[in-house]
Amino acid sequence: MKKWMEVIPEAEQKTYKRAGFFEKAELGERAALIVVDVTYGFTGSESLTLEQAIQEYPTACGPASWEAMPHIAALIALFRERKLPVVYSRTNPYDTQFAGGAVKSKKRLNMEGMYNEFPPSIAPIEGEWVLEKTKASAFFQTPLQAYLVKERVDTVIVCGVSTSGCVRATSVDSHSNGFTTFVVDDCCFDRSYFSHCTNLFDLNAKYATVLSLSEVTEMFIAPVAQ
Repeated sequence: MKKWMEVIPEAEQKTYKRAGFFEKAELGERAALIVVDVTYGFTGSESLTLEQAIQEYPTACGPASWEAMPHIAALIALFRERKLPVVYSRTNPYDTQFAGGAVKSKKRLNMEGMYNEFPPSIAPIEGEWVLEKTKASAFFQTPLQAYLVKERVDTVIVCGVSTSGCVRATSVDSHSNGFTTFVVDDCCFDRSYFSHCTNLFDLNAKYATVLSLSEVTEMFIAPVAQ
């Protein structure tokens, strides 16, 4: 059993299984990776506790982000090795002033300094698109769907932050737009472990197939059945 499943009551797991949820998707012809909002504003500086990270940036997730970082870096490397599209999303600080942010909080965030910068180990390289957005989903009123169609993508793999917020919203919209959708559990993080687990459970039941980095790697290297 996956670790995040341990948070879900056994009776509820059985109910979902009896109802026919948790159908596992198959990898399509061409996949793209969406790295959702993995900037210092959502991680905080390394080696800080969650409380310290939130003092630095109220949106930070602290240690959970740095635990996921090596896995995210390995997932990005997997896509780069196969010359598959990698898309990064982050907040658009200018447009957010006018359109509002991703959540209902009216607290103004200081987006200066390192807030919108990517940690070096997972930073985009030349030729990779950094998509700026104002709302939770990377699809909401952005050219992302048009880009994926242009790149002949039929499968979207999602990682990043927060599992319960922008990762979830992006995954739901990916599914709604007709893409086979995967979420990589150990490449996602949240400031709330409970929210992380319950949202992985719900995404896996309804909108995506939730796999680990090792499972995604195996999926890419597995021979195609004849």
